[in-house]
Amino acid sequence: QVQLIESGGGLVQTGGSLRLSCAASGRTISSSAMGWFRRAPGKEREFVAGISGSGGSTFYADFVKGRFTISRVNEKNTVYLQMNSLKPDDTAVYYCAARRLATLMAREDAYDSWGQGTQVTVSS
Repeated sequence: QVQLIESGGGLVQTGGSLRLSCAASGRTISSSAMGWFRRAPGKEREFVAGISGSGGSTFYADFVKGRFTISRVNEKNTVYLQMNSLKPDDTAVYYCAARRLATLMAREDAYDSWGQGTQVTVSS
């Protein structure tokens, strides 16, 4: 089992930017697809972005396309989510997740390991 720790969340104004990090330990994630999910208050957890094990493929939810970018540095065992042009609707707890397989998936149940989450709050 891999341990995931998210960081980088915080309070930002509308239009601002944040960069979330997800540091993995316990095993290398170089062969693991990674995903970012979020849960807004009163809502179900939803897929935000994913990246394949090699980093060669990425996939985004429609509501973040053009604003968020997922990336990874396998040498650091870390995945990032750059979030630009933030909106109040982006307010949520953001979770990092890892799969045992390298293929990218958007389904929550495809992921085996989860971090504790980091709060992102966007003020209007």
